[in-house]
Amino acid sequence: MEEIVLKAEHMFKEFGATKAVTDVTLQVRAGSVLGLVGENGSGKSTMSSMIAGVYPPTKGTMTYQGKEYHPKSVLDARKAGIQYLTQEQGTIDGMTVAENMFLGEEDQFSKVGNVSMRKLNQFARRILDENGLSYVDPKKPIETYSFEDRKMIETARSLSQQPKILIIDETTTALSQKGRDRIYEIIDEQKEKGTAIIIISHDLDEVQRLCDEVLIMRDGAYIDTLSGEDINPDTMRQKMIGREIGDSYYRPDTTCSYQQEVVLSVDSLTVDGIFYDMSFDLHKGEILGIGGLSECGMHELLKTVFGAIKPTAGSVTLTQGIKGETPLKNTTVSVRNKVAYIPKDRDKESLFQATSIKENIVASCLDKLKKGIFINPRSEKKIAQQEASRMEVKMQNVEQMVKDLSGGNKQKVVIAKWLANDSKVFIMDCPTRGIDVGVKAKIYKLMSDLKEQGIGILMVSEEMMELIGMADRIITMKDGRQNKVFTRSADLSEADIIAAII
Repeated sequence: MEEIVLKAEHMFKEFGATKAVTDVTLQVRAGSVLGLVGENGSGKSTMSSMIAGVYPPTKGTMTYQGKEYHPKSVLDARKAGIQYLTQEQGTIDGMTVAENMFLGEEDQFSKVGNVSMRKLNQFARRILDENGLSYVDPKKPIETYSFEDRKMIETARSLSQQPKILIIDETTTALSQKGRDRIYEIIDEQKEKGTAIIIISHDLDEVQRLCDEVLIMRDGAYIDTLSGEDINPDTMRQKMIGREIGDSYYRPDTTCSYQQEVVLSVDSLTVDGIFYDMSFDLHKGEILGIGGLSECGMHELLKTVFGAIKPTAGSVTLTQGIKGETPLKNTTVSVRNKVAYIPKDRDKESLFQATSIKENIVASCLDKLKKGIFINPRSEKKIAQQEASRMEVKMQNVEQMVKDLSGGNKQKVVIAKWLANDSKVFIMDCPTRGIDVGVKAKIYKLMSDLKEQGIGILMVSEEMMELIGMADRIITMKDGRQNKVFTRSADLSEADIIAAII
């Protein structure tokens, strides 16, 4: 039996009236991988955040390497050998790569209070090279690199000192297959070195592949610990939700179906250096999927369609705008004409973290709420409550800060915001990234309902089964160009899509 590195006993965490974690006990062992599994809002991230020093527990005790453990901050935990990799971006714009890598730890590069940038950059260079990031310049501003590169830089930082415990909280959901494979390699390497690893993931196949034990949580409470053959998607899914749920949350039909009327037309759209000559029509009541490798340009394509990136050439036309045919030249025109955009990075691009659920939901529909120059606060609250209820957001009330919600409930708020604006076209970039099967089922049901109402949905996804399960047509992209179109059928397989994108 491996050595117990950390034991957390009878842990509680409350945020006001919200009981995020209630009486949970767990232990992690050297050279072993513990999975934390549960629906969004089940307390997984809160539990790992207490171990990583993000939050102090309301009650409970932690023992680390045989001694009582009371981390005062993430930096305190990091110095003790506990590294925490999160799903969302953990680097700061306006600073270099090297400065981000050793933020709060500059003392090791200083003499008499002066930090030696030469030593800082040299050490960063070595760590980057050791982690396959030789193409990253430690002296460059961090914002010059992609989201995925920034996640891999954070990963390299976490391994700059050999960790005793490595916590990986939904990190793989933000990465392409290449990035995921590198994380899997790191997990194998760290197991060999005797590191205790905690993984939070909604990809149950990934959990089955990686974990030696799996702790199930539901509504902040401990449900069960699985090991051996019990670690399988069906058992985990049933225990985390508390009921049976099959794979039927995708559309049950296998027929391509939509109305002939075109709602959005994209013609020869190009952004030099990213994607080229993209042309397609989105029909009324159609779910049009776009798939490819993460770097193929599909995410930037959606931003360009919405008006957030200015194209080098080509056009995007909404055929049912307020005044008939309307060119979508910027985001203001898109929102005014009832076009919704759900980005891949919800925290950075779609939510005002420091404001309430209510303020986020009504942000897109203030024109609808205005009477003259005034907005009635009662009307704001009513529409926020209505749409939050429709999306079944788990919350205290609509005045709760959105930053305190779980990832899945944040995504529900993003969607509620666009429902509040009576959106007629939905542009969705990885709409179920980093959320559990229960919330996925809710979003897929909503997509099917919107389709039935004649609303057009343009969706990018990095999950092949999501594209096959939901789309009427699938456009594949490779090297920034459109290369194949698949039509919904019972015979369409992941292998067909993969062959087209690689």
